[in-house]
Amino acid sequence: MEKQLTASRLLLEKARAGFETLDVSEQYVTAALSWMEVWLTDSSYSEYVPQIHYLIESEQWNFLLDSFYQVIPFGTGGRRGLVGIGPNRINTWTIQSSAQGHSQYLMKKFGKTAQTKGVVFTYDVRQFTQEGIYNEDIPNPLKNLSCEQLAVAAAEVYAANGIKVYMFNEVRSTPELSFAIRHLGAISGVMISASHNLPTDNGKKVYDEFGGQLIPPDDQALVDEVTQNVKEIKTVDLHKAEKKGLVVHISDDVDKAFQAAICAKSLAQCRDLKILYSPLHGTGLTSVYPVLQTMDFDVVLDPGTSNLSGKFENVTFNIPNPEVVQSFDTCLQYADEIGADIIISSDPDADRIGVMVKHNNSWRFLSGNEIGIILTNYAISQYKTKGLLRADSVVIKTGVTTSLIETITRENSIQCIGNLLVGFKYIAHEMNNLQKQGLIDRFIVGLEESHGVVVGDYCRDKDAAGAALWMSELAAELKKDSRTLVDYLDEIYCRYGYCHNYLTEVRLLGAKGMEQILTIMDHLRKNTIETIGDFTVSSKIDRWEGDPQPHLSATDTSARNFLVFTLRALPDTQGITVTVRPSGTEPKVKMYFEIIGKPFDLKNIQAEKEKIIAIRENLEKVFMQYCYKIVDIDFPERGFLLFWQLPVIDKLKYFEVEDEIVALKQVADTATRRDKLFKLLEFLGANPVEKVDKAFKAKYESGILEYLNIGQQD
Repeated sequence: MEKQLTASRLLLEKARAGFETLDVSEQYVTAALSWMEVWLTDSSYSEYVPQIHYLIESEQWNFLLDSFYQVIPFGTGGRRGLVGIGPNRINTWTIQSSAQGHSQYLMKKFGKTAQTKGVVFTYDVRQFTQEGIYNEDIPNPLKNLSCEQLAVAAAEVYAANGIKVYMFNEVRSTPELSFAIRHLGAISGVMISASHNLPTDNGKKVYDEFGGQLIPPDDQALVDEVTQNVKEIKTVDLHKAEKKGLVVHISDDVDKAFQAAICAKSLAQCRDLKILYSPLHGTGLTSVYPVLQTMDFDVVLDPGTSNLSGKFENVTFNIPNPEVVQSFDTCLQYADEIGADIIISSDPDADRIGVMVKHNNSWRFLSGNEIGIILTNYAISQYKTKGLLRADSVVIKTGVTTSLIETITRENSIQCIGNLLVGFKYIAHEMNNLQKQGLIDRFIVGLEESHGVVVGDYCRDKDAAGAALWMSELAAELKKDSRTLVDYLDEIYCRYGYCHNYLTEVRLLGAKGMEQILTIMDHLRKNTIETIGDFTVSSKIDRWEGDPQPHLSATDTSARNFLVFTLRALPDTQGITVTVRPSGTEPKVKMYFEIIGKPFDLKNIQAEKEKIIAIRENLEKVFMQYCYKIVDIDFPERGFLLFWQLPVIDKLKYFEVEDEIVALKQVADTATRRDKLFKLLEFLGANPVEKVDKAFKAKYESGILEYLNIGQQD
């Protein structure tokens, strides 16, 4: 034992020396060393120790610091992040410690009721297969770590605490979890998933007895329990728990009830529509697809992305996110082959919906805000036709979701709860309030800009299946008149003005990135900013101000950490706003731009759109450059042509290697030239050329592969 402790001390001394070479605050170094000491010396972490030794001996200081400087936080979507070793990573320990803390939280809040009512478990398709980070020649507890394995590990903790666990036998969607909690009368729910993140990530979402995620101050109570009060992680073997009746497997009756609840929200009967559906390798196969089939739509599965796979191998960039237009790339050719009218997709846990529409013989992507505008207008119209629309009918949305929805509800003389904090859990909370008041039948639809929609009371989270049903019904109705969803949207824009919403981000990794994010927000919050480029700031709203004061909890403070800048309207606009907030689950600052034009004649639509988009493009550049300068980043103009989700460090690195890419033209052998190119761009991950090609072309007037006269990577 003494020999082991001596070895650990030597490793920690080496790590301290390595950390001191990094440009980060001492507080992060101290925290990282403290956690590393625990993981190196406490027997609970023994299976991770060989890999920690390897990381220290190979002097991977940035990686180690980021892995150990904090416990992975609980944000707007729960706890999620990179799978890896350390408290700031998702692994069996972080999942089980969360489960133990959650068990304690439930027992303190509900007592024996928590044990008898139990927790519902679901999980999606993820599996950790990343190579090149850890030593492949020594034991690694992370290898092939799947959502199912993490779900079992967590279930063994709840069962050991005497809390009944209801488990699905296979992957299921997040919205089905939300439904199942109330359907089974459970006290809580757990989803093992990282939603739409990269394959390197995983996580855990926690749900309350109503089927929604926890909001302040309850989420803070859970965080405190997990981070401060877990002294021992209790576990029991799954099979022993099953024999004791502590783990119960859910029958397909829940699937049938869930799908029937969605189908009951149908608003129209027309079904003449050809749909290509892509689950993006995820759980939509258990929800979206059977619902569309049950409702008699002609729906065809995309052959490239309909296998369950945590690698997301046939999705461009391996990012299974319907917000990212490139996630549709592999669907387009097959959609044309089968003559599809629309393409519908869902992310791996099937809560987000993606839509592309065949319009004028080309495919048009719909943003989350556009989906929200279309479905709000459609639902109100159908409710009105059916005599169901009342003055107290309610649409609910988050504050960063397009304000055009509020305009539509106001024009139709109904209610809109429209200034909520970011996160679908706040929509769910408002639904709960309506339920308590006996007014839930007044609820029409809930929406958020990140492709999230709930079309009824059957669950308390966004659901791609319900949204897909309504979009398909509307598209089929429009098809009868030779119109499309794009025509429908354009008519709305003509009436109210073109509302152009755009989301981008500044992704800053690691402990240093955390400091930079804090610096940007601190500067924007504390300084009086009168102009940004040619734009004049007319007001700034800080959501840290206003009720409630004091904030309900630290998690409440975090959720309210966003600023809304209103800029003076230009001659062609009705309004211009920029909202800035750090992500609750990822290391980035998100920026939401909204430019609202004026009503116009349909024949002028293209010119009107181009005019408003040009204003946004200019505003985006000057605002982001302002933020980059706050943290002393000299960001190139062509950087705005790079794939928007790349970390800043990778965007800057691309420009460092660009001259080397150009120099490859002098390499005579084509195969060597090609290999050297992809070696240079290896740091960009999947589909590297596509991520940088626009920036290259802007300077060299051709794409990289054309410039170097080489083919695609195998």
